[in-house]
Amino acid sequence: MSKRTKFGLLGKDISYSFSRKYFSEKFEKLGLADLTYSNLDIPEIEEFPFLLYHREDEYQGINVTIPYKESVMRYLHEIDEDAKKIGAVNTIKVTNDNKLFGYNTDFYGFQKSIEPFIKNHHKKALILGTGGASKAIAYALKKMNIAYKFVSRSKAEDKFTYEMLNQQIFEEYTVIINSTPVGTFPNVNESPNIPFEFITEKHLLFDLIYNPEQSKFLKEGLKRGAAIKNGYEMLELQAEKSWEIWNS
Repeated sequence: MSKRTKFGLLGKDISYSFSRKYFSEKFEKLGLADLTYSNLDIPEIEEFPFLLYHREDEYQGINVTIPYKESVMRYLHEIDEDAKKIGAVNTIKVTNDNKLFGYNTDFYGFQKSIEPFIKNHHKKALILGTGGASKAIAYALKKMNIAYKFVSRSKAEDKFTYEMLNQQIFEEYTVIINSTPVGTFPNVNESPNIPFEFITEKHLLFDLIYNPEQSKFLKEGLKRGAAIKNGYEMLELQAEKSWEIWNS
C-alpha cells in the first residue's frame, strides 16, 4: 500500500479555511514535505463517497466543517462514543483497511479553551444557535456541570427564542456562547440579536468566530465589562486533537 500523504477539510464554500493554512504550516515546520492538506469543497454531501472513490488509500485524515458535521455520519463505518452522543463529527480517520472512523474534537477544543475563564458564578449558559457546533458545546458544558439552554429563532419547549431573552434570563445565565456564523468576516457589523444592555461584568461571552478577532458580539460584551474569548484557540486545540487521532 502506498504511504498515505493526504489530509483535507470537507465542507461547503470553505475558501476561508483555517484548517488548510494551519496544517500546511504545521507540515512545513515539522519537515513533512510529502504531506498535503487541501479543501474538499462540495455542494452536496452526497458527493462525499465519489470524492474518496479509489482514493481512500491516499487519505490519512479529514476534518469536517459546516454544513456536513451531522450529514457525513451516514458514510462512516464507525463513530466514537463522544461523537455519537454529540450527534456530530468533525474529524475522520481513514484506517489501513480503508474504513472511515468518526470523532468529535470540537467539544475538547471548546472545553479546554473556556475553562480558564469560568468563575464560580458561571452556573448557566446560553448557546446561540443549534447547528453541529452547538451540540459539541452543549456536550462540553454538561461535562463541566454548567446548565445550558439553546437560543433559536424557532419556538421549541426546551429552547428560548431571541424574543424571549430579557433581564431576568441574563441575570441567571451569565455565560453566552455564539455558535452561529453571524458576525463573521466580511459581515463584521452584524451580531446575534440579543439584548446587550443586560450584559454586566459578571458575564462571559465566547464567540466561535475568530475572524474578525473581536466580533461585534464580543465588542458589545467588552463595552459592558464582560470577559470575552474568541474561537481561535478552540480551533487550534481541536486541530491538534485531530492530528493526535490521525497519528494514533
